[in-house]
Amino acid sequence: MIIQRYITDKVKATLEQGDVAIIYGARQTGKTTLAQSILSDYEGGLYLNCDEPDVRTRLTEKTSTELKALFGDARLVVLDEAQRIKDIGLTAKLIHDTFPEVKLLLTGSSSIDLANTVKEPLTGRSREHILYPLATTEVADNVIEAGRLLEKSLILGGYPKAWPMNHDEATSYLRNLVNNYLYRDAFGSTTVFDSTTLDNLLRLLAFQVGSEMSYSEVGQRLGVNKETAMRYIDLLEKAFIVFRMPQYRRNQRNEVGRLRKVYFYDLGVRNGLIDNFLPLTHRNDVGALWENYCVVERYKYLQRHDIYARHYFWRSYTQQEIDLVEEISTETKAYEFKYSDQKVKKPSVFATEYPDVPFSVISRGNFGGFLY
Repeated sequence: MIIQRYITDKVKATLEQGDVAIIYGARQTGKTTLAQSILSDYEGGLYLNCDEPDVRTRLTEKTSTELKALFGDARLVVLDEAQRIKDIGLTAKLIHDTFPEVKLLLTGSSSIDLANTVKEPLTGRSREHILYPLATTEVADNVIEAGRLLEKSLILGGYPKAWPMNHDEATSYLRNLVNNYLYRDAFGSTTVFDSTTLDNLLRLLAFQVGSEMSYSEVGQRLGVNKETAMRYIDLLEKAFIVFRMPQYRRNQRNEVGRLRKVYFYDLGVRNGLIDNFLPLTHRNDVGALWENYCVVERYKYLQRHDIYARHYFWRSYTQQEIDLVEEISTETKAYEFKYSDQKVKKPSVFATEYPDVPFSVISRGNFGGFLY
């Protein structure tokens, strides 16, 4: 089952412009499939899996002559899991500058090693693309079909391999994913971490989706200091497992500061961490699932349309809250996410402080306009 990914054309455009294309994303999100699909459009393309030790040897500390012998007449070279190559940024720069006829595509499961090594050497020579798990708009052609698939999306998420599976197969796959290799091969060889602490942190964050958290509180619950909690969340973010949302704070007197929300890039992973794949009618966390779904699907929508936005949540000292405040250029909008259709008024404190900011409630009855 081949699902057309919407960043495909963006990656192709980067290559045609003569820049190095870099695809980031968690393991199993389809980077290899996407790269090989693009490769099939080029005659004489070359695919190199950098997980293979002999491939790493042939790409490490090589001269342009040695690289040309390896590439031959290939017009496109794909380096899959490129972060495995020592000093890959310098190697990619050498290829780009010496062989302008060769287009170069790199993939990486973590931005920890790859971004650190390619950023400076490839300045002005590359463009980054993030491959998320499947977006609603990639599996449903219209809002009606998206509504039919909504419960599946909230429970099983959007990992491409799991999507065509039946429920039992998908849950088995997701349990294996979260228990065995969710992040373990995404961190660099020089990254020092405690796997037990990370496992406990992931489960803690999974239970706190949609709730504000502080690094100090997380650290206390894990038995580590605030700085360690912050570093571990940063690692998980760079491995494309979770992402953070800061607080919207313009009025210092009425609004709480220094809190964060953490969301998961994939709800199947989140549900696997707490081992709960029950239907929505048997769950007490539907509100949290819906909020996470709307936020991450909005990210994918904006990426698809090349729209840059800043995202925040808002909360006042009087406990009034708004799930999402979105700033696009000079325009600001506020959104509240409710799975069931409900009438929700704009919080009074927010209305007083920001009377010109539009406020909308996104439910399963009207989410199409938010994501399509």
